[in-house]
Amino acid sequence: MGSGQVTSSEPFDFQGKHVTVAGLGVSGVPAAKVLHGLGAIVTVVNDGADERARAQAAELEALGITVRLGDGDTLPEGTELIVTAPGWKPDKPLFTAAGQAGVPVWGDVELAWRLRGPDAAPWLAVTGTNGKTTTVQMLASILKAAGLRTAAVGNIGVSLLDAVLGEEQYDVLAVELSSYQLHWAPSLRAHSAAVLNLAPDHLDWHGSMEAYAADKGRIYEGNRVACVYNVDATDKPSTEDLVREADVEEGCRAVGFTLGTPGPSQLGVVEGLLVDRAFVENRQKNAQELAEVSDVNPPAPHNIANALAAAALARAYGVPAKAVRDGLRAFTPDAHRIAHVADVDGVAYVDDSKATNTHAAEASLAAYEPIVWIAGGLAKGATFDELVAKSAKRLRGAVLIGADRALIREALARHAPQVPVVDLDRTDTGAMRAAVQEARKLAHAGDTVLLAPACASMDMFANYNKRGDAFADAVRELGSVDG
Repeated sequence: MGSGQVTSSEPFDFQGKHVTVAGLGVSGVPAAKVLHGLGAIVTVVNDGADERARAQAAELEALGITVRLGDGDTLPEGTELIVTAPGWKPDKPLFTAAGQAGVPVWGDVELAWRLRGPDAAPWLAVTGTNGKTTTVQMLASILKAAGLRTAAVGNIGVSLLDAVLGEEQYDVLAVELSSYQLHWAPSLRAHSAAVLNLAPDHLDWHGSMEAYAADKGRIYEGNRVACVYNVDATDKPSTEDLVREADVEEGCRAVGFTLGTPGPSQLGVVEGLLVDRAFVENRQKNAQELAEVSDVNPPAPHNIANALAAAALARAYGVPAKAVRDGLRAFTPDAHRIAHVADVDGVAYVDDSKATNTHAAEASLAAYEPIVWIAGGLAKGATFDELVAKSAKRLRGAVLIGADRALIREALARHAPQVPVVDLDRTDTGAMRAAVQEARKLAHAGDTVLLAPACASMDMFANYNKRGDAFADAVRELGSVDG
């Protein structure tokens, strides 16, 4: 872990500056309004010109903001700064032109960071391929249990611009950051930060696994107190590798979390307890009990890891052990994240529709045994051999749905030929009801029927929420038939 003199970003005077906002939508419209209010001469560019874009454009033009629809590639003349929506890819012609002209490019996170006041709340930041939202919500719950004014913000909940510029005063912010947001946030310097895990994702956007990992690793730059990493991660580069490469403030520490027994400067699990050997006196010999594993909802392995990461960040901020326990007990996970729907005939039905990639599905499958697995959807270029090979011994059966189910079927044939597979050749929304009925036929009392699709939902459903709702409705229908 390198250390160097890290200076905060210089104030930026927007008065009279020509600022181009790239992209309408969730981040672009508020950014344009904020910049206009700061006296900037704002031009918004957007690729699309559909009805929604035209309505947003009309709203901004009424304020005196210039909007250019249907051309997001050309750099407006005189541009001195670009503020981009996080999803715009770095190789867009607009950014190539900006680079050639020496024009800086910021994301909405960078803009929020630059606009913080002198007494702004510090940021406890979280990124990772999976588990970000749950961890940030757990962290906010722990901070609230300690009596602190906080909010879960960023890629979740309250927008960072609203949190930074709104009237509400915060002591500390729990901030979820995506790899896209981190790519466009060069001067962000968190109090403490965590990278939960790294697995191939969004590689079409970043260009390579190395570039994706590097953008995730930006979250550690300039950390003041703790860089929190996953001791158990085996992928390369690991989260620990990213900590080693980070340039942090003098005295900042590397703090690991593990599902095993923690070493010094780590948080981990001992005999059903979450314990801290990082933020205690004489950490070579002492450990502090924080909570029981049963205080984590649900106590699946990957969710215990999320809780340990949240606890590490809270402890880095000085939160007492009791607040960790109380905050975890008070936390309720969002829908469709390893949510127990019902027990029918002694079989548990669990909805993890949010498991939209193989890494998330692997964590979900590791939490149960034996499993009848409902999987499939849009693979987004993923392969399933590693997932199936690791999970094969846990599977009672599999029911496959969706456009790319053949990829999972072929992986099952290679690595789990003994597992019975039902291949549902349909992609209509009613397929979920049929899938649940087929899973019921395969399941024995004591089994878990697990919806962990390892795929995106858009081939059959509007989003993963709708997919999870369809699963839950079908399960409840089974229960009502029984009753």
